Amino acid sequence: MLFYDPIYSSLELPSRHRFPISKYHKLKTRLANSELESHIKPVPQKASHQQLSRCHSQDYIKAFCHGTMTSAEIKRMGFPWSKQLVERTLTSVGASIAASNHALKHGFAANLAGGYHHAFGDRASGFCIFNDLAIAACELLETGQVDSVLILDCDVHQGDGTASILQSHANIVTCSLHCEQNFPRLKESSDYDFALPSGTQDSDYLTTLKQAMDLCVRMHRPDIILYNAGADIFDKDELGHFNISLQGVFNRETFILDYCYEHQIPLMCALGGGYQRDTDALVTVHQQLFNALTASPYISSQN
Repeated sequence: MLFYDPIYSSLELPSRHRFPISKYHKLKTRLANSELESHIKPVPQKASHQQLSRCHSQDYIKAFCHGTMTSAEIKRMGFPWSKQLVERTLTSVGASIAASNHALKHGFAANLAGGYHHAFGDRASGFCIFNDLAIAACELLETGQVDSVLILDCDVHQGDGTASILQSHANIVTCSLHCEQNFPRLKESSDYDFALPSGTQDSDYLTTLKQAMDLCVRMHRPDIILYNAGADIFDKDELGHFNISLQGVFNRETFILDYCYEHQIPLMCALGGGYQRDTDALVTVHQQLFNALTASPYISSQN
């Protein structure tokens, strides 16, 4: 199941804004013209304030939802505040919760947005407002559906907000595979941090990923993996600093899909970051996850 809502790309942003907001609609259009068309479903419901409060303070939730954030807080968020932004945010977080629930029951699901790993408990940062994967993990645990969750963050930027929010959650394991010389300048401590140098290429990246997966699964035996599939590891990403080829991105996705299927671990995927002014080229990088999915046993098992 691939959860999507048109609001993902309908957010009105200033001209030349750095965030590639059109990528979600373009990706959905490509997938709708593929054999994955029947797997695209609308988001069933927005995230509730109760669900948000599992990871975020009431004061922060109210300030964002009611539009009372300070100018400094809005600047750190990276988006101009609007009612449309509130609607989009709640919808996307709701999609990650729904995808996590679906994956737990059926083996796989994805949110065609999400991966807001820079959001802290009391503030937004780096285009991330509410930390959807942390919220989804807490939802699964606190509703008694699982005993252990692994958040595997393969965005090129460290999942600092996720690490901060979940530092006291013994049953949610945070693993971040990221570029050491990149945003955020001040890193938080995940349960497992695999910081790779600028210029990392396919072989070293994939070797580290395999080591990280083996370690986390062996040590913690998660009931589900929530995966941030950031496209910004690609060598042409304008904010990335890695030298990972398009084939390397595809190989990453194939490895994770195959690993979870073979180990019978439900997998939920969020789209994560990616920054190219050429959004069609950017969508091609994000599409590698779904190219790998098409070739995976998950699709045949859900048909």
